Amino acid sequence: MPPKRIEPKPYVKRQKNDSTDAEAICEAVTRPNMRFVPTKTVEQQSCLMLHRARHLFIRHQTAVINSIRAYLAEFGIVAPVGRRGVEQLLEVVADTADDRLPEVARACLAALGSQLRALKAQILEFDRRIIAWHRSSVTSKRLDAIPGVGPALATALVASIADPKAFRSGRDFSAWVGLVPKQNSSGGKDKLGNISKQGDRYLRSLFTAGALAVIRYAKIHGTGHRPWLTGLLARRPTKVAAIALANKLARMAWAMMARGERYREPVALTA
Repeated sequence: MPPKRIEPKPYVKRQKNDSTDAEAICEAVTRPNMRFVPTKTVEQQSCLMLHRARHLFIRHQTAVINSIRAYLAEFGIVAPVGRRGVEQLLEVVADTADDRLPEVARACLAALGSQLRALKAQILEFDRRIIAWHRSSVTSKRLDAIPGVGPALATALVASIADPKAFRSGRDFSAWVGLVPKQNSSGGKDKLGNISKQGDRYLRSLFTAGALAVIRYAKIHGTGHRPWLTGLLARRPTKVAAIALANKLARMAWAMMARGERYREPVALTA
C-alpha cells in the first residue's frame, strides 16, 4: 500500500495505537478500490537513487552559485547571469592583485569555488552513469525516441514505474505524475482549475522541461508540422501549452511502456 495510506484515517475507530492501526490496515486492504504500489527491482531502486542524488547535488550547486553571487555583490562585484558569469566571478576571486576583496572574504569565496567545482565534477559523473544505464535498458532507449524525452527522463520513468499496467490508462498515469487539472465539480457541472501538482515532482519537472524544449524548437523551426501544437500555442500562453504538451508526452510514454510499442511519428510529420 502507498505510504500515505499505511494509517488510513477513515478506518481508524478511536485513539491511536498499534492494535487499532493494524486493524485499520487490515480493513483498508480488503477494500476493492484500494490502490497498491508494485515493488521495484534492485536495478530500478539503484537508478532512482542515482537520480535523487544527482538532483540533490544540483540543488547544492545552485545554492553555492547564489551564495557566491550574493557575497560578491556586497562588494559591488557583479557578473552576467549564466555559467560564464560565475566563471568571471571566480576569476576575480583567484586574482590576488584585485584589491576590491579583503583576504578573509577571498578565502571564503575560494572555498566556495572549490566546492562548486567538486559539485560540477560529481554531477558530470552521475550524468555519465545515467547515460550508461540508459544504454543498457531496452525500454529506456525506446522512450528516448519521443520528442522532449531524453536519457534523464527515460531512465527516471523506467526506474520509477515498476509496473506500467498498474495504471488503467494514460490519463491515470498523467494524474499520478500531477499533470491534470484539479476538479471542483458538483451537480453535473465540471469545474477544472490549475494542475494538481499532487504527483511525482521530479518526473513532472522533467516532463515540463521536455515540453518547453519541444515548443522552443517548434518556434525556431516552425510549427507547421505539428497542427495540434500550433493551434494550442495560438490559443494559450506558452507555459499553459507546455503543461498540456507534457500531459500528452506522459500519456504517450505510458502507452509505450504498457504495450511494449515503439514511437510512431504522427501522420502530419510523415507527410
